[in-house]
Amino acid sequence: MKKIALINDISGFGRCSLTAALPVISAMGIQGCPLPTAILTAQTGFADFISVDFTDHMSDFTGKWSAMGESFDGIYSGYLASHEQMESVLEFLAAFHTEGVLYLADPILGDNGEKIKIFTGELLDCMRELVHNADVVTPNLTELCFLTGVDYGELVSHADEADYEKRIEELGRRLMGDALRDQMVIVTGIGQGETIGNLAVWNRDSVYLKSPYNGKSYSGTGDLFASVICGCLIKGLPVREAIFKAMLFLQEAIADADQEGTMPEYGIPFEDHLHLLMG
Repeated sequence: MKKIALINDISGFGRCSLTAALPVISAMGIQGCPLPTAILTAQTGFADFISVDFTDHMSDFTGKWSAMGESFDGIYSGYLASHEQMESVLEFLAAFHTEGVLYLADPILGDNGEKIKIFTGELLDCMRELVHNADVVTPNLTELCFLTGVDYGELVSHADEADYEKRIEELGRRLMGDALRDQMVIVTGIGQGETIGNLAVWNRDSVYLKSPYNGKSYSGTGDLFASVICGCLIKGLPVREAIFKAMLFLQEAIADADQEGTMPEYGIPFEDHLHLLMG
């Protein structure tokens, strides 16, 4: 059975990070091996929560798994709260990101043009280094702008223009830079009226897929999307099929959340739709 190392925090409530990634990866017939960065009573979108930092133990996981002779088919890193955690991920990559191992980096830096609370220039520089090491990067539009030094407000002011998709594709290629290997950037959450799109850019090709958008933002949807993409690519599925599968899965769960009136901080009820990822 294939294995993916999942580097992220775990929250008791919020359906995000590891509580989103683990069931998705398992449903896809892949073993998820969690390396926690923090343990929280609830994700940080809640008004009150307790967080236990796990940074000091991340290197212990790397060392112990190395001593055990373990290896992985994929590595997926999500929210990282400090440059120390990012340095620990780089240490992990040095040990396990060998030839044939796919590394997906989901660069959590902000959304809707706003930075996360802990955002600093140092954090951004470290994330750029992780992105440079990644085979697949899944930024939302805000994160793509931060990583490429582009003004978010100026970019989205062109949303109604015919070349908007092309502008985003060019930023995706800028983010790839002069990578010496094949690299893919999948830009998520491109909102255009009543639809939301995801644009994948790699080599000299690209694909842009859209789905209906209810105008609401829920905890963990980006984590779920990245998890499905990572699992699909590990299984050898084409990127178009991977994005379509992720979008269908999210669309069904978001419809349930909308119908049930789920509070956004609790995340979407995806559990009933895991069957869409099997096989």
